[in-house]
Amino acid sequence: MANDEQTPRRRASLELLRAEAADELSVLITERLRGGEDPWDFMEDLPSVDELVVFMLRAENIAENGGSRPNASRHYRVLRQIALDYPPLTKAVWRLLGDANTHRRWDATVRVDAN
Repeated sequence: MANDEQTPRRRASLELLRAEAADELSVLITERLRGGEDPWDFMEDLPSVDELVVFMLRAENIAENGGSRPNASRHYRVLRQIALDYPPLTKAVWRLLGDANTHRRWDATVRVDAN
């Protein structure tokens, strides 16, 4: 077994994750403004910095587990684990688990297809 496989992966600090998410959000806003969009039309639809951190952590988890999209129960478990690992993100996790934000295109709520 390689040494990398024996060493547990170190997680980034919440401050670093928030800084990365804030940079990403800044880029998204700049691109949309340069595209001529009115900030009054799109700012409400963008995720908060903490929501973006939760999405980044969720994406890491999906990549580590073969890249398959999670079903509703796995989605819940992954987000709940994020809240346990990073307690300051708990509010963002619970907002993303609820139905309140389903009007936003990027919302991670897992919906069962009617097919």
